[in-house]
Amino acid sequence: MAKKEVDLLIKNASELLTLCGESEKPVVGERMRELGIIRDGALAVDEGKIVSVGKTSEIEGKFRGRETIDAEHQVVMPGFVDPHTHLVFAGSREEEFEMRLKGTSYMEILRKGGGILNTVTQTRKASVNELVENSKKTLGVMLEHGTTTVEAKSGYGLTLKDELKCLRVMKRLDEEHSVDVVSTFLGAHAVPPEYEGRADDYVKLVVDKMIPAVASRGLAEFCDVFCEKGVFNLEQSRRILLAGKEHGLTPKLHADEMNQLGGAELAAEAKAISAEHLLYASEKGLRMMAKQSVVAVLLPTAAFALMMERYADARKMIELGVPVALGTDFNPSCWVESQQLVIALACRQMRMTPAEAITATTINAAHAINRAKEVGSLEPNKKADIVILNAPNHKFLGYRFGTNLVDRVIKEGRLVVTNERRGFS
Repeated sequence: MAKKEVDLLIKNASELLTLCGESEKPVVGERMRELGIIRDGALAVDEGKIVSVGKTSEIEGKFRGRETIDAEHQVVMPGFVDPHTHLVFAGSREEEFEMRLKGTSYMEILRKGGGILNTVTQTRKASVNELVENSKKTLGVMLEHGTTTVEAKSGYGLTLKDELKCLRVMKRLDEEHSVDVVSTFLGAHAVPPEYEGRADDYVKLVVDKMIPAVASRGLAEFCDVFCEKGVFNLEQSRRILLAGKEHGLTPKLHADEMNQLGGAELAAEAKAISAEHLLYASEKGLRMMAKQSVVAVLLPTAAFALMMERYADARKMIELGVPVALGTDFNPSCWVESQQLVIALACRQMRMTPAEAITATTINAAHAINRAKEVGSLEPNKKADIVILNAPNHKFLGYRFGTNLVDRVIKEGRLVVTNERRGFS
C-alpha cells in the first residue's frame, strides 16, 4: 500500500510524550504521572494538525514526510501552555526588587503606590504600538523556551480606555505572533490611585462599564479579580465574577495568595475555570474546588520572586483530587518567560514529580484556559504544537535547570525555533 504524503514526519524520539485521552476533563491524582510515553516514537503532521502518533516503525510504514526531523536521543512533547501571565505592560520595577531585598513586602510596596500601580502609570502612557512591540519580544523568548500558547491578563490600565487598549494589544498579538494568546479581563487588579479609599465605587465602574464594554467587543474570554486582603474582598470579588458571567466571561480569580480569605471557596461557588496562586487556600476550599473541577493554577516562580517562605501545597491538592496546572505569572515583579524554570521550582519547592509538572504545564494548563481540545497533548486532529528537547528522557525537565533544553519548536506544523544544540552533555 502506498504511503500517504504529509507535511512533516518526526521520528526516532527517545520518548514521545503524548498525554493522550485527557481532553474532556483535567488530569487529577496519580494519573498526573501518566504521560503516555511512546519510546522510539514518531508522529505525522499535515496542514498544521497531527495526523497520527505511534512507534517509528508504524508511522514510517504509513507516511512519507515532505520534511523529516530525526529526534533520536531526544524528547518530543506538546508545546508548553502558560495559563497565567500579565503579558502586556510598559516599564520595569528593578528598584522595587532591591526594596524587597531589604525586607519591604509586596503589599507594603503596593500601599505606597508601587507594584501594580507603578506599572499602571507607565502602561497608561505607552502607545498601542509600544505595547505590541514590547510584548512581541516577550512572546519570542517564551517561544524559544517551548511555550506555544499563553493566557494574558489585562489589569495595568484600570480605566475603561486603558483596559480596552491593553486587550486590543492582546488581540493584535494573537493575530501577528506565532504564539496563541488567550485574553483575560483583569480590570480588578488593584484599586487605581484616583479611587483610593473608594474601592466600592471602582467595583461599580468595573461591573457597570468595563465588563459590558469588554464583552460587547469580544476582547476577552475570561474575567479575573485579585481577591486579596487590602485589594478586593470576597463580596466585591463575587460581584465582579458574577457580572462577568452575566456577560459571557468565564470566571477566574487570584485567590488566597497572601492570606486565607476564602478565595478557593469563592472559585468553587462561582464555578470558575481556575483559581490561581492558592498559597493559603483552606482544605475546605480545595475540596470544594476538586468537586467542581476548578483548576488550581500554581505559580512557584511568583513565590520565588517575592522571596516568600511559603509555596502552594501541591501535594495536598493532588491528594485531594484538585486538578493542578503551572504557570509563570510573568509580570514586572516576576520577570520569567520559561515554563522549564517553573517545572524546576515545582519539583524542588512543591515536591511535584517531573511527570506531574509536565502534565501541569501541558494538558492541565490547556484546561485552565479552555483550550484542551486544541492543544496540550499530541493526538490526532489537535494543533501540531510540538517541542523537541535536548534531553534523553522527560525527567531532565526539573532535574536540569538554568539552561534552555529546547532544540526545536513546531507551531501548527511549522518549524518556528531551531536551536540545533544536539546532545545534553
